[in-house]
Amino acid sequence: MFSPADLVWLILLCGGVFYLWRSGQFKDRALQLAFEHCKQLELQLLDHSMVIVGLWPARDAGGRLVLRRRYRFEFASTGDRRYHGELSLIGLSLEQIGLEAYKLPEDG
Repeated sequence: MFSPADLVWLILLCGGVFYLWRSGQFKDRALQLAFEHCKQLELQLLDHSMVIVGLWPARDAGGRLVLRRRYRFEFASTGDRRYHGELSLIGLSLEQIGLEAYKLPEDG
């Protein structure tokens, strides 16, 4: 049968697998939100990649305890330089999105 230590390891393993499975959903949501934001501002989201840079507990609008995730991404305005952007999610909801100051395309 299982010893108590085996049960602890099994629970930790299941928790890790569940976290990795759910992380993909949050990363996809962050990517979708960044893409839409860049498209609205006529910017180009580069590499379609999201890098998680923060993870901590927070309360959502309903008062439930969830995780706040902060992601970093790169975008371009004129195609000659990469700029950084960050967004944070509380659960699957966008909390905020911010972009580094970028060069506007010249008209003409």
